[in-house]
Amino acid sequence: YLAFTFSIILIIVSFFAIVFKGPDYGIDFTGGTLMQVTFDKEVKLDEVRSVLNTSEDLSFELQSIGKESIIIRVKKTNKTQDEISQNVLSLLQSKFIDTNIIIDRTEYVGPSVGKHLAKQTMYAFIFTFLGIIVYVAFRFKSGLWGVVGVLALMHDVFGTFGLIVLMGKEINITLIAAFLTIAGFSINDTIVLYDRIRENLRLLAKESFGAIINKSINEVLSRSIITTLTVFVVSMVLFFMGGEVIHDFALAMAIGTALGVFSTIFLCAPLTFEWEKRKRDRFKKAFNKK
Repeated sequence: YLAFTFSIILIIVSFFAIVFKGPDYGIDFTGGTLMQVTFDKEVKLDEVRSVLNTSEDLSFELQSIGKESIIIRVKKTNKTQDEISQNVLSLLQSKFIDTNIIIDRTEYVGPSVGKHLAKQTMYAFIFTFLGIIVYVAFRFKSGLWGVVGVLALMHDVFGTFGLIVLMGKEINITLIAAFLTIAGFSINDTIVLYDRIRENLRLLAKESFGAIINKSINEVLSRSIITTLTVFVVSMVLFFMGGEVIHDFALAMAIGTALGVFSTIFLCAPLTFEWEKRKRDRFKKAFNKK
């Protein structure tokens, strides 16, 4: 019940962060301006990023093309393309004084692309959840186990998404990839536990259902901790040393993997136990009446 309380608090905090603070969607979802800038000498992408980040009213995404050209994507604002171009050019000229800077092209990225990506993202999550429910129900001959597994999976993804929003991170396609990776990692850990419970139900038929669950958790606990810790350590290395581009992805993965092992042990197992216990109690009462 302490674990349930923690999860409820996490869901409430995530809900309020998403509803009242609101996600900060990136250019992939909002649209904006795309610029290709060419320098007459080689420049470092990190230097360009540090210069552009000094702007308080513009949000940038950078992509290097060769050694002397950079694609700059500017999140949609109230400014016109000409104002954005002049702003970017002045920022770059203030840093690269002895460098000739040319804006090769400026294009508008429409929000319709963002709507399409948002719709595709929603479909990806829906089909993922449905596929997992069907697979687990077929694999373990219990639709309940599939539903519980997906509830825990949604808890992990929603909780991670809410904390990312609370931290003020920009939601882009890279983070969506992180959320889907978390979903796969979380359900994999749950299926390993369910598989061990199913085996022990057959081998330890005389034991109570609660004892079988506890024994199964203990048997897979070292595996869950080692697997999660490995992913967590790699995510932390990427977070501190991987650079700004991969920073948010690594942060989401670190949070999601921790929540994934938590939900497997402290949500999936107890929820399955509570449901099966109540179902068996109802069956006994009905049998006794007969």
